[in-house]
Amino acid sequence: MPHAIVIGSGFGGLAAAIRLGARGYRVTVLEKLDQPGGRASVFRQDGFTFDAGPTIVTLPKLFEELWSLAGRRFEDDITLKPVEPFYRVRFDDGETFTASRDPETMRREIGRLAPDDVDGYERFMAQSKAIYGVGFEQLSNQPFHSILSMAKLLPELFRLKSYRTVYGLAASYVKDPRIRIALSFHPLFIGGNPFTTTSIYCLISHLEREYGVWCAMGGTGALVQGLAKLIEVQGNTIRYNQEVTSITVEGGAATGVKLASGETLAADIVVSNADAAWTYRHLLPAEVRRRWTDKKLGRARYSMSLFVWYFGTRRQYRGVPHHSILLGPRYKELLRDIFDRKVLAPDFSLYLHHPTATDPSLAPPGCDTFYVLSPVPNLAGGVDWAHAAEPYRRAISDFLGRTVLPGLEENVVTSRIVTPQDFHTRLRSVLGAAFGFEPVFTQSAWFRPHNRSEEVDRLYLVGAGTHPGAGLPGVLSSARVLDSVVPHGADLA
Repeated sequence: MPHAIVIGSGFGGLAAAIRLGARGYRVTVLEKLDQPGGRASVFRQDGFTFDAGPTIVTLPKLFEELWSLAGRRFEDDITLKPVEPFYRVRFDDGETFTASRDPETMRREIGRLAPDDVDGYERFMAQSKAIYGVGFEQLSNQPFHSILSMAKLLPELFRLKSYRTVYGLAASYVKDPRIRIALSFHPLFIGGNPFTTTSIYCLISHLEREYGVWCAMGGTGALVQGLAKLIEVQGNTIRYNQEVTSITVEGGAATGVKLASGETLAADIVVSNADAAWTYRHLLPAEVRRRWTDKKLGRARYSMSLFVWYFGTRRQYRGVPHHSILLGPRYKELLRDIFDRKVLAPDFSLYLHHPTATDPSLAPPGCDTFYVLSPVPNLAGGVDWAHAAEPYRRAISDFLGRTVLPGLEENVVTSRIVTPQDFHTRLRSVLGAAFGFEPVFTQSAWFRPHNRSEEVDRLYLVGAGTHPGAGLPGVLSSARVLDSVVPHGADLA
């Protein structure tokens, strides 16, 4: 059987390994960390279980497909529970907006805050459905390896108003500033600024309504462990604590990898689930790179980074939903500070994850597990996180204690923080960008690093940095693209 090496065991790498195993490859996954998952790894501390990264599961059918490829039933291994409501958005004045899957409930919620926007909301959702039909159903698992493939789609993309931004499209349908925000914040889940991200990503609103928002019992880490076991079921291997330092190239084709230990492994194909910019800047020699040169990578626009505080409390906060969006006094100007000025502002907007609202097993009895995430500038801003981290955490704790988690600081019993520096050093993400390349139009589809490398043969990319982009549906779909660009194992045997 031909040998495939997969660099990294994030969701994209795990999905790629399963698909390659089903297509006749012997697969070796090489993971730098001591466990699978990459950004979706798990840590346990003082009896609490924390998902390090993704927490929102949509499109369960993408997981079901992977289980089927490995000859198992998804529901035999994983229990998903619907999260309802999806999120509670809290504005700075204390007003809230609750997002739900039920259309009638959403109409009532829109009408409560902005009666004149109910009709506009319905038209926005109709547009979101149309965008989804093209932007995801037709394009997400299709490769974009030629400019012609992109050009053919331009009339359709123009008809769907993809030249507008997410916020701009939402604002064209509704007038209330709060509703505009509630319909446009989703790009932040995939590393994008709603004021610059192409409105193609408005498809997320329909995706959530159509397929729901879910959580895996046992945390997102249960999905990671489930995928890792599927790889073993196929007879393939994941090797941990194995950092790849270079991809070997001969005759213009990838031939394997070299590890930090000095070991060299040969392969018929190499699939990189590492950060795409890191793959090209650090794993491929400069002399074989014609498009993704150091100069081009230096000019690219990278996503924001994240400050994440994981904490467990000795008490339970029963009124706090599974997902909360907590907005500060500024929206557009704060995003400009993060994405453009790259300064750490004194105010912030937060995503609060409360998994024990659905799965109490993730904390000791009578306790709660949380993480709170704040979008922050990537390392191009020069913030010294060694000094800034604790004051920033304290400010967030004070805010939460005054708003949704009263008495928080005195109830925290375990704590851990992750900064942009950790994204760079631990996860090998260029500039500590949490989502790789920023998803603006000129860095989408054909303009992103291709799933089949433009630089060398038999090298393929999956994950957030390639097409179609970040988020669980995106990275799982990037592995689906391999089915159309990677030769079947029998053809190489």
